[in-house]
Amino acid sequence: MRDFGGRRLTVLIDSWTWIEYWRGGRRSEEAAKYIEGEEQAIISAINLAEIYNWILRSYDQRVAERKRPTVERRCFVVPVNKEIAIEAARIKHDKGLAMADSLILATARLSGAKIITGDNDFKTLGETLFIG
Repeated sequence: MRDFGGRRLTVLIDSWTWIEYWRGGRRSEEAAKYIEGEEQAIISAINLAEIYNWILRSYDQRVAERKRPTVERRCFVVPVNKEIAIEAARIKHDKGLAMADSLILATARLSGAKIITGDNDFKTLGETLFIG
């Protein structure tokens, strides 16, 4: 387990990280450190939709239904509520991120989590631990 400033790190394992892990990409070993790690892990319901969609496009629904429980066992799925929605609107307005990315960032912020990703849209954000 990695330590962050003397406290246990909570991470939001972004869709990018799960996809990199499953496709065996260049950064899959780094992604595995978090997916197989012991940090407290969350994902946004938006991440779950992105991951499921990627599996459907790359494989089929049978595989998607087989892989989904892996994500749900590792991560607490945070639903989009009104606080997250309002924070996401502020983020979109201030930073110009896509709405899905704004919802993910809002989820991380309101949960006190660091986003684990290699997605360049998150690279310069203070809430990100960038893979790559």
